[in-house]
Amino acid sequence: MKRINKLNKTVTVNGMMAVTKSELEMDYVQFLPDNPSVGQMDAFRGRGLGQLLSNGSFEFIRTKRLRRKPEFRGCYASLSFGGDGFDRVTFVVPNALRTQLPTILRKGICQIISHLVKKGWSK
Repeated sequence: MKRINKLNKTVTVNGMMAVTKSELEMDYVQFLPDNPSVGQMDAFRGRGLGQLLSNGSFEFIRTKRLRRKPEFRGCYASLSFGGDGFDRVTFVVPNALRTQLPTILRKGICQIISHLVKKGWSK
């Protein structure tokens, strides 16, 4: 087993936070540093959970996307068993074939059912 030692890096930045709110919920949170400079932090974009407390503290925790590669891939359908406890059947059909959608769905589901029977997941 290969072990990777990841270095935790903490950067402290002073600044101002701007929060835009609607009547129902918060729509936008932006942090504006006091002294912006290029290269001060590594840029990132990701999924996660952000929490803004009533005292103005804000924290963001990234969450991993828990999906795996498809178990089965047909012409327009795919089946994947996710690491998050959900199994997914996905159809991707071009707009030009919209009139054939009922036939494509039927054939795709039949292919997935056949695959599951062959693997022993279904009777």
